Amino acid sequence: MRALIVDDEPMQIQGLLRHIRWEALGYRAPLTARSGMEALAILQENKVDVLITDVAMPGMTGIELLARIQADYPQQQSMQTIIISGFDEFEFVQEAIQLGAKAYVLKPVKTQELEQKLEALRAAAEKKKLLEQETALLKEKVTESREVLLERFIKDLTGGWIHSDELLDSWRRLLDLPAGDWQATLFLFDCDSLHLHHSHDAKEQILLGEGLQNAVKLGLAGFSGAYIGKAGAGESAVLVLEAVPQVRASLEKQLSFIQEVLQEQYGASVTVGVSRMACSWTEIPLLYKEVRHMIADARLAGYGQIVYCDRHLMNEYHDFRLREEYIPEIVKLIELGENSKASAYASHAFEMMLAGEPISFSYVQAFGMGLLSELARKLKRNQDTDTETNILMWQRLIDCTGVEEVRKVVLEYLVHYTQHKQKEQTAQQHHLIQQVRQHLAEHLQENLTVKQLAGLYHLNSSYLSVLFKKETGQTISEYVQETRMNKAKELLRDPGIKVYEVAEQVGFQTAAYFAFLFKKTTGTTPQEYRDYHY
Repeated sequence: MRALIVDDEPMQIQGLLRHIRWEALGYRAPLTARSGMEALAILQENKVDVLITDVAMPGMTGIELLARIQADYPQQQSMQTIIISGFDEFEFVQEAIQLGAKAYVLKPVKTQELEQKLEALRAAAEKKKLLEQETALLKEKVTESREVLLERFIKDLTGGWIHSDELLDSWRRLLDLPAGDWQATLFLFDCDSLHLHHSHDAKEQILLGEGLQNAVKLGLAGFSGAYIGKAGAGESAVLVLEAVPQVRASLEKQLSFIQEVLQEQYGASVTVGVSRMACSWTEIPLLYKEVRHMIADARLAGYGQIVYCDRHLMNEYHDFRLREEYIPEIVKLIELGENSKASAYASHAFEMMLAGEPISFSYVQAFGMGLLSELARKLKRNQDTDTETNILMWQRLIDCTGVEEVRKVVLEYLVHYTQHKQKEQTAQQHHLIQQVRQHLAEHLQENLTVKQLAGLYHLNSSYLSVLFKKETGQTISEYVQETRMNKAKELLRDPGIKVYEVAEQVGFQTAAYFAFLFKKTTGTTPQEYRDYHY
């Protein structure tokens, strides 16, 4: 590894060169620079692993040097930094850490302490390099193994994780899959034992899962249009593309063979579900859900069956999906603030019901009432206006005579619910941020971190930062700095308060850093500001 030492004091550089055991720590002889500009020139031409820089240097400070590197030297982004500072410059170090510095040491520099920092940075760099090598090796292995790729493809496709034509096309190229849209059938092999006995033995689960997968591969060997992978624990999924009736019939004859192999080898029964024909790859996640529902329903009558999809089972599944999937999903989207997605999902639910002709109006009405009931339960308010609105919507639903009327009432209620929820959420957020601002203003002398501040209000620190910026237009640190400067200006009106006392009262540990930041903000030093204005 290579280090660069930046310090305007030649004796400091020579001391580090002479007393640090560079070679023993795994470093080449360091590069050196006596100014920030000289360091930038070196970084332009050389790859540096560790930068060791003093904070206080004429011309360009160590902090300014870090900011320039971060902005203009992308080739050095992996470089790690150690800051050297005097005790009175500690607050400068905090700013350096925000710019990515990994460690700091105080003057006078202790050889052992700096060597420990260098050794830790080298160890971290080696771990990162090892991880990168392992990741590259994994990518190479995965690319070479068609079986691994195919299993991942089937799992992602049935799970709905392939969500765009572009992503599917990349899988097509990787696995040499047929072009165009697919006529697809899904065969799902599900090991009964793992579901019935809820095995807590990891070895048994692995053996049964791998045994099922091997039996499926053996039974369906030679079928060029069959793509085999794992869909879930104890499940093997086979996607059959563009199969003519004769090929599909031959494939179906192997289903019993696969069941027999599992029974003989492992004493385990397997239920097989055969889906309907899908005309688009986008339907495959739905096929998977339909077939799983079929298998669960079939097990009520016995195990080890071969179940074929029919219109009755499809309608039954769609009814189940509307009750158990659509209503919770709509409510979840609204709770997450995804209001437009919730409305689109509700519209899609109605389209699903209309597609399943003949459709019972009472069923559609019951779906609407179920959704309204769930939303009304979530709406935890006691105002008369909400109660009146709920009663009104219920009455309108009861009075509906057609499916389109039900759809209209439900979508109107969704708009009403989301508007109320948005107002409530906005009011809560506004009140919260006002409390945070007041707390910060009253505790300027305390150097609270965002994490500590968030802990006071039982919030995630990232979430608080986002809310604060959204409400005020400033980050928390920007607000604190502005509030401190305003308070400082107010205190400077009193000539009886010394500048260092002003610094302490607005939360700065040193008058030097206060003066630096005050001048950076106002263009004048605190004393100049006092003399000019008062």
